[in-house]
Amino acid sequence: MSRVALVTGGTRGIGEAISKALKEAGYTVAATYAGNDEKAKAFTDATGIRTYKWNVADYGESKAGIEKVEADLGPIEIVVANAGITRDAPFHKMTPDQWKEVIDTNLTGVFNTIHPVWPGMRERKFGRVIVISSVNGQKGQFAQTNYAATKAGDIGIVRSLAQEGARNNITANAVCPGYIATEMVMAVPEKVRESIIAQIPAGRLGEPEEIARCVAFLASDDAGFINGSTISANGAQFFG
Repeated sequence: MSRVALVTGGTRGIGEAISKALKEAGYTVAATYAGNDEKAKAFTDATGIRTYKWNVADYGESKAGIEKVEADLGPIEIVVANAGITRDAPFHKMTPDQWKEVIDTNLTGVFNTIHPVWPGMRERKFGRVIVISSVNGQKGQFAQTNYAATKAGDIGIVRSLAQEGARNNITANAVCPGYIATEMVMAVPEKVRESIIAQIPAGRLGEPEEIARCVAFLASDDAGFINGSTISANGAQFFG
């Protein structure tokens, strides 16, 4: 029986690539989404991967959704906390709501995703926790104080969980993508995109599949001694 992997925000962008890569690696994958029913259905039709709808910012919804996944597919042994949002604004213009929305989804949402499955991982003495952070959590970014704070906090989560889970064969690692050619990035004006690429020594945007391969490796048995680490996948834009 294949191991069950949960990917939050797993039907679009980097999450979609991760879901597909884990399925190709032989895992049984469950992908969550927050609101786009049409996209989720198209994703399932195209991939055969089951989707589940809940808001990662809500602990009760997350716990109930995880229980549904485990009832359908079996115990979750790999968790990829990928769901995230942005609410960008210069700090002097940032509202408390913009701060709270991003904190609730990108930071508390990681707790809400991992906490319900952690006891089962400890009991079974196996688990893989992979959190998708960001280059901007490593270096900061103008008008992203809220986002950068959450992504830096995500790195702190995995470093702490690594120490707690190691004796039970549970690993916790972060992947920090740089600028990736997702729908969101490709939708920005071409001049803005060119200015972003100009800051990347590799001279290009990353591909979602490149991040997905990092995740697939960290989920594998081959990565069992990699714990509490941060993989920077940013084309040499920043060394964290």
